[in-house]
Amino acid sequence: MRSVLERMARAGHPPLHTRSPEDARRAYQAGADVLEVPKAALARVEDLHIPARDGHALPARLYAPSTDAGLPVLMYLHGGGFTIGNLATHDILCRELARLAGCMVVSLDYRLAPEHRFPTAHNDAWDALQWLARQGQTLGADPARLAVGGDSAGGTLAAASAILARDAGLPLALQLLIYPGCAPHQDTPSHATFARGLVLEEPAISWFFGNYVQSRAEREDWRFAPLLAPDVEGVAPAWVGLAECDPLVDEGIEYADKLRLAGVPVDLDIYRGVTHEFIKMGRAIPEARKAHADAARALRRAFELE
Repeated sequence: MRSVLERMARAGHPPLHTRSPEDARRAYQAGADVLEVPKAALARVEDLHIPARDGHALPARLYAPSTDAGLPVLMYLHGGGFTIGNLATHDILCRELARLAGCMVVSLDYRLAPEHRFPTAHNDAWDALQWLARQGQTLGADPARLAVGGDSAGGTLAAASAILARDAGLPLALQLLIYPGCAPHQDTPSHATFARGLVLEEPAISWFFGNYVQSRAEREDWRFAPLLAPDVEGVAPAWVGLAECDPLVDEGIEYADKLRLAGVPVDLDIYRGVTHEFIKMGRAIPEARKAHADAARALRRAFELE
């Protein structure tokens, strides 16, 4: 991990939070695959569109390890602070999850801030999850075996969608939360301890969140901060994968505890010595490949594939 950080520092690229959102997106995409595992070939990779509540057609990409009908399906929500990230930046990760778990993955290109502020991304995620539950069979999926997951901001969206699914009576097999943002403010000890020099820095977090939420009331809306959800009893079982050296690690642990206290089954893995974004560094960091395998195992168990 230290070697990766040193290489990043030597590259000398301007930090994302010093760029315009458009430039930050280009820079993030340009570097997205540099440390990834090789791109897995799959039996099916197809682009599609999913309708949002306002009629907007949300781009999505389907990954499947076989052409068999009736595969269980994970809806995946990429990270990027609600501001950057797209189908391409998380293509390899979604391929790995589909390959290792033996399930279909549908990756969603939800709308980004600052062009689309809170709660647009949240609404897009929930609209797409409902659509998959209703229409998944048309894709060859088994909508009765449905999960939701994501990393970082995508983990926030997945956690909130799992709560709405519980409220709507939509059964989910699993919520797969990879270092999710869960708290309204950056005030836990890990935000201070890991504020600088470890991939996700405090100025970047402030920039990302400032693009997405505009007021204290929005920050303290549970859809942005699932730790503030009044009740999580009965939500889907969770697999939570956290990085030890990450500003978000404390709130991830707190959310896992909140779920457990409500009687929700939780499998929590904390990967030692790694930072935010590590799961996309499988070529350089063995813990990333371990996290891929652990997440896939959680999906297989939830989908009763083993």
